[in-house]
Amino acid sequence: MSIKKKLGMGIASATLGIALIGGGTFAYFNDVEETTNTFAAGTLDLSVDPTTIVDVGNLKPGDTIVREFVLSNDGSLDISSIDLLTDYIVNDAQGDNTEDFGRHIKVLFLENADKTGDGWIIGDYNDVISETTLYDLKSQTPDAVENVQGFFTWLLGLNGESSGLEAGTSDQMYVAFEFVDNGQDQNQFQGDSLELAWTFNAHQTEGEMK
Repeated sequence: MSIKKKLGMGIASATLGIALIGGGTFAYFNDVEETTNTFAAGTLDLSVDPTTIVDVGNLKPGDTIVREFVLSNDGSLDISSIDLLTDYIVNDAQGDNTEDFGRHIKVLFLENADKTGDGWIIGDYNDVISETTLYDLKSQTPDAVENVQGFFTWLLGLNGESSGLEAGTSDQMYVAFEFVDNGQDQNQFQGDSLELAWTFNAHQTEGEMK
């Protein structure tokens, strides 16, 4: 084979190799889209109106105080439950107390009229709290927005709202306190005062598929 033919084949082979390499690269269509995503947390916003439920003086054993107030969900998330936490301070005017004044202040009932469904029926309370003293209530955490159906509401078929407090809604509450007259000497409490702090602790509902 002549040198010219050998060179020609060599060039042809080199050219073929380049063609194969070139054939391995190619152009393709491409389209890119960008998404904008937002994760925004909701809010739990519970309010109590009025913020001072009881402000009364000159009490004597046997007196009863009835008050009403409103629990409102001003947030964007539903509330599943509202724990009621109780604390108080006794101011002993004479410094002679041998008993806790809180043992002599009874919570007769804490009524949630919206959960009862019938407003407030005398003698039938949708009791969050019933017949307990402030002293004992300190160790309890009742749910203020639970639907606890009473006898008359069951009899009348008035079940009221479901437990919890939906966003943008409110519940009408009634409460009664009694300075218990135990028929004994209670002079140690003359001039005393009791500062009651009720804290309403709201909880979110369970997470769900969005």
